[in-house]
Amino acid sequence: MAVFLLLFSVLLFSCFLPRTVVYAQRSFTIRDITLSIEPGPDVRRDINVTLRCRAIVSVSGQEALSREYTIYKDSRPIYTKASSTLEDLLYPLPHSRVSNSGRYKCAINIQGQQMSSRVQKLTVTGLSKPLLHLNKSLVMNGEELTATCTAPNETGSILFYFYEGTKEIVEEQVNSDQVEVKFRLDSEGIHWIHCSYKVFVGGDSLKSNESNSVIVSVKELPFAVVLEIAPQSRIYEGDLVFISCTVSNGSEDPHLSSEDPHLISEETHLYLSQGNKLLSSGHTKVNYSMMALANSPEDFECKLEMGKIKKTTTKTVLVLELFSTPTLTMSPAEVFQKEYLTLTCKSKSYASERLRPEELTYTLDPLQSLLIPKEDGVFFGRVLQYDFNYTCVATARGIVKRSPTLTIRPKVFVSTPKISAVGLVVIGRPFQILCQSDTGSLPINYTLMEDYEPLRTVSVERSSDQAVFTVTISGSEQIKRYMCEAKNSRKEGELSKRLSVAVVEPLTEPTLIAGSAKFPNLPDVSEGDHLYLVCSVKGTPPVTFKWYRVGSELPLYITMSHDTNADYQIPALSKDHSGTYYCEAVNHANNVVRSDPVVIEVRLALWKKSVIGGVCLVALVVSVVLLALRFRSKRGKRQAAAELSVKGGQR
Repeated sequence: MAVFLLLFSVLLFSCFLPRTVVYAQRSFTIRDITLSIEPGPDVRRDINVTLRCRAIVSVSGQEALSREYTIYKDSRPIYTKASSTLEDLLYPLPHSRVSNSGRYKCAINIQGQQMSSRVQKLTVTGLSKPLLHLNKSLVMNGEELTATCTAPNETGSILFYFYEGTKEIVEEQVNSDQVEVKFRLDSEGIHWIHCSYKVFVGGDSLKSNESNSVIVSVKELPFAVVLEIAPQSRIYEGDLVFISCTVSNGSEDPHLSSEDPHLISEETHLYLSQGNKLLSSGHTKVNYSMMALANSPEDFECKLEMGKIKKTTTKTVLVLELFSTPTLTMSPAEVFQKEYLTLTCKSKSYASERLRPEELTYTLDPLQSLLIPKEDGVFFGRVLQYDFNYTCVATARGIVKRSPTLTIRPKVFVSTPKISAVGLVVIGRPFQILCQSDTGSLPINYTLMEDYEPLRTVSVERSSDQAVFTVTISGSEQIKRYMCEAKNSRKEGELSKRLSVAVVEPLTEPTLIAGSAKFPNLPDVSEGDHLYLVCSVKGTPPVTFKWYRVGSELPLYITMSHDTNADYQIPALSKDHSGTYYCEAVNHANNVVRSDPVVIEVRLALWKKSVIGGVCLVALVVSVVLLALRFRSKRGKRQAAAELSVKGGQR
């Protein structure tokens, strides 16, 4: 039992070792893997380079493990090999080239366990000199050449360039060290041809030196392409022109003769064209006739094709105008719907030596237009209510010329403008007046008037613009003086109605009057009276009134009135209602006004005054009686004393 527990512990411990695998009674761990470049990371071309991948693996048991190696270049796998030996993996790069430059790494895979080496950079410098070969050194003008450019033993993606002197002829990109191209030299004489190439490595490119130069002699063909046009001068449009395209033996070389069967063969073809239009074709001669037209699109070209040889000749034919392209103008320059206009169609010049004035006629297109001819080239009539296109057509001796299209866009007279106020109108404050018409062609000039006197003009040129005027009035009646005029033509402008809008007069002259029912204008009130606090203002109702008592921030009473005054009532006054009162008022002008304060003194009630007066009177009577009694008492005592003193003297 103890042996079994020991064996189980060893197996459990081995499962937790890093990069360690237990498989078929064996365990292993990949300790390290490295990649080295031999003889070094920087080499010249043609050096044999070897990539050495070395893996250090610790393993239990004697049986060899199966290892899978992978070589990567620039993160892409380029080589994979399985091995059961302990030897390093060698990946040779014989006769290294610039295209072998890159970032390399190797990786190992053993039974699903993987490890990669660090990246190593290989740089190969030096490109081989390109070699140029041409299939011919002597060619006829227009004959095709075949050129082959070779970059000996270079690999990868290569872009080849071919040059005639310093001028590039052609370029082509391939994935091999050789390319073949075909081209033609377009002039006689001696030409120097060379090539070069460019190798793409990663995101960079390296360019080679120039190749050997090859001399090519281009000879003139032993025959000529002849293009003849009659008449040769003073050709007017409408004239009949005869064109001839032929092949002739124009060579003076004694070794070439017109009897040479290679000169004119069944492969010979002639093509006569003008611009992109092929007029005619033939074997050795082409004849063609046509009516001359001024401003022809291209020159005439006669082209010879004999196998791969091509030769062309061109001629420019100057055709004089019989008459110039007509122009169509309108008068007046701008018109409104249902107005009259005049269209004039004229050619500014004509060949008087070839053409009489009466031979040149003018018409309007479309013919069903409502304009009436007045004289040659002049048309008169009423403008339509919608856009319309006219074209003038001039005709003489079978030549027809059309003017550029003239689009008549009749304008719409401006409608009677509407005048309105923007927002609330308050006396003494700036506000805006808007003038606008429902219809009318832009631009429209709007003028604000006060009793027919112009104040300011605004021009509306875009549909998104508006004619807005800022004014200030000093009284409510002044608002009715404003009008606006709209004008977009020579005729008199349209005038709006007078501005009619509610005007708000700011509140002024706030007054607070206090009194009772008996004395409405006297603030002297008594207990038990019914108090009226009447607040009045001058301005435009509705008005919101508030009453306050000094010492309290909250209003005693709030009310809205459609009149310029309102009251706050306090029934059954008491001494507690004595104090200072004021009122505030506000209307749509939002200016708050406050009255002067009014002091209210609540006096005693009349019955209380009577009671107090009666009590005071009784008290006064009692006091008088008491004083009189006291006075009598004192007097009696003095008399008694006097009598006693008299009696005592007599005795």
